[in-house]
Amino acid sequence: MANRLRPLHLVAKVSLQQLELLDQQGKHIKQYPISTSRFGLGCEEGSFRTPTGRFRIAEKIGVGEPAWMIFKGRSSTGILAQQGGDEDLILSRIFWLDGLDPENSNTHERYIYFHGTNQEELIGTPASHGCIRLRNLDMIELFDLVSVGDLVEITE
Repeated sequence: MANRLRPLHLVAKVSLQQLELLDQQGKHIKQYPISTSRFGLGCEEGSFRTPTGRFRIAEKIGVGEPAWMIFKGRSSTGILAQQGGDEDLILSRIFWLDGLDPENSNTHERYIYFHGTNQEELIGTPASHGCIRLRNLDMIELFDLVSVGDLVEITE
């Protein structure tokens, strides 16, 4: 992808359950359906809520792993997941976020990620435990487009 199209900003719109990918000039490149927390919005430790505000991608984890790879503790397990199930699995790729606002500065310590999911059928509805879930192939595509340090905004 040419540098002029390199996205530098992700905007997750919770009310729409959509993620918008923007280029350097703020122009729309692509949109993805997402799933935010079923517990609502918030920055409190242990709340299982999706934080709002400004963030940056602190780490990208999972390069080269196959789609549907299960991660535990941010490491590949070597096991591929199947669609469905009650467990909130972290699959395919991970963006680990750092909060840039005082109220969300605990985001990294809360282990808030963007990641693939085994519950793709719930994408488009609030269903996560605080993270932002994407379909696995969408997460892999997005992983290849953004860089560590790129900005993320999560809005109501």
